[in-house]
Amino acid sequence: MKNKKRVYVGLSADILHEGHINILKIANSYGDVIVGLLTDEAIASYKNIPHLDFKRRKIILQNIKFVKKVIPQETLDYVKNLNLIKPHYVVHGDDWKTGVQKKTRSRVIKTLKKWSGKLIEPKYTKNISSSLIKSKILQIGTLPQNRVSRLKRLLSSKKIVRILESHNSLTGLIIENLKVTKKNIGLEFDGMWSSSLTDSATKGKPDNSSVDFSSRISSLNDMMDVTTKPLVFDADNGGQIEHLSFLIRSLERAGVSAIIMEDKVGLKKNSLFKNQSDTKQDKAETFAKKIKKICKSRQSNDFLVIARIESFIVGKGINDALKRAEIYSKAGADAILIHSKEKTPHEIFSFAKKFKKSKNFVPLVSVPSTYSKVYEKDLIKNGFKIVIYANQLLRAAYPAMQNAAKTILEKSRAFEIDKKIIPIKDIINLIKND
Repeated sequence: MKNKKRVYVGLSADILHEGHINILKIANSYGDVIVGLLTDEAIASYKNIPHLDFKRRKIILQNIKFVKKVIPQETLDYVKNLNLIKPHYVVHGDDWKTGVQKKTRSRVIKTLKKWSGKLIEPKYTKNISSSLIKSKILQIGTLPQNRVSRLKRLLSSKKIVRILESHNSLTGLIIENLKVTKKNIGLEFDGMWSSSLTDSATKGKPDNSSVDFSSRISSLNDMMDVTTKPLVFDADNGGQIEHLSFLIRSLERAGVSAIIMEDKVGLKKNSLFKNQSDTKQDKAETFAKKIKKICKSRQSNDFLVIARIESFIVGKGINDALKRAEIYSKAGADAILIHSKEKTPHEIFSFAKKFKKSKNFVPLVSVPSTYSKVYEKDLIKNGFKIVIYANQLLRAAYPAMQNAAKTILEKSRAFEIDKKIIPIKDIINLIKND
C-alpha cells in the first residue's frame, strides 16, 4: 500500500446496495481503498442502530474485491482516521453537501488540505439507501429472535435508550413511527414499555395484578403484530417462582426483549402511592432466586433480566438498596432499576454514585415519573443507560378523550371538537393496509 495512492471511504454499510458498490468501484480506480467502517456507536449517534452489527458488516466489506482494508471509524467525524492514514483521496457521494453530514464534509476538506489531499464526490445514486431498504424489510416484519436481541445491542451502542409506555397497538404505532430532528440529529424512541399500571387502567381494573399475565400477553401480541421495536415487559414481582419459566417462554416467543421484576411481595400496591406502610419487600436472597430462575429459563442470553429495587419506596434507604443491588447483580441481573417517588433525582443519583464503584456494577434504569424535570444528559452522567417514560401516553389520552366526550354532550353535536382532534384520514393512513 506504500507504493499506491491511499483512498479513504467512510461507510456505515448497514445493508449493502449498488450505491455502495459504485462508490467503492470509483474509489478503487484512484488507488488502494481503506474503508472507515462506522461502529454501531457512531451510527447510533445520529440515527437508529444498524441492522447488522459491526463485526458482520466488516466481514462483508473485507470480502469485496474493491476493498483493501477495513478499519473502525468510531465517530461521524473523519478527522481522527484521516490524520492517522493521510489518504491522497477521500471518496463520498455528493449527498452530504446538506443535512446532518454537512459539517463533517467541511472538516474533511479542511483536514485534507494539510497534505494536499483531494475530495472526490461521485453523483449520489438516487432512490436507494440502507434506511429505505431497511424500512421495506421492516414492513414485511421482524423475527422474534431478532427483536429480542435488539435491546441488548442498543444498550451497547447508545448513550441512553429511550423507552415509552405503550398500552395498545395504536400507541405502539406512535412509538414505531415518530421521529423528530433536533440540531440535525434524528431522535426517536428506541422501544416500548408494557406497563402493568396502564394495562390495568385500560381494562378498568386496579393496578394490583388483577389483570393476569395471560391476558396481558394476549394484548401484547396484538401490539407486536404491528410494530418492530424492542419491548420491555413490566412483570410486577414475577408471581410464583415455579411459574416464571412459563412466563419467560411466552415472552421470548412473542419477541419481548426484557423483563422488569420488582422485589415486593404480597398484594401489589402501586409504588407511587404516598402511603406504603403495608407494602412488604421480598428478602433479597429469595428475590435473587427468581432472577436465577429467569436466567436459567431464558432461551437467549440477549433476553435481559432487570431487577427493580423498591428500597427507597418502602423507606429503607440507600444502604439497603446498595446491598440488594450487589446481590441481584451477582444473581445474574443484566441491569438495575432503582425506583424513587421523590420530586428530584437526588436519591437515585446518590445510589448510582456509590454503586458505580462496585465490581458488580451493571447498567442502571430510571423511571422519572415523579422527578420528570430531570434531563436525559444528567441521567447519562450518573450511569443510567435506560430511561422509561412509564405512563405519559395514557395520561395524555384520558383528559383529551374526556374533553371530547364532554364537548359533544354540551353542544349536542361533534363539530366543535373536530378542529381539536386528529382527522379520521390520518388515523386510517397510520394503519398500513397490506
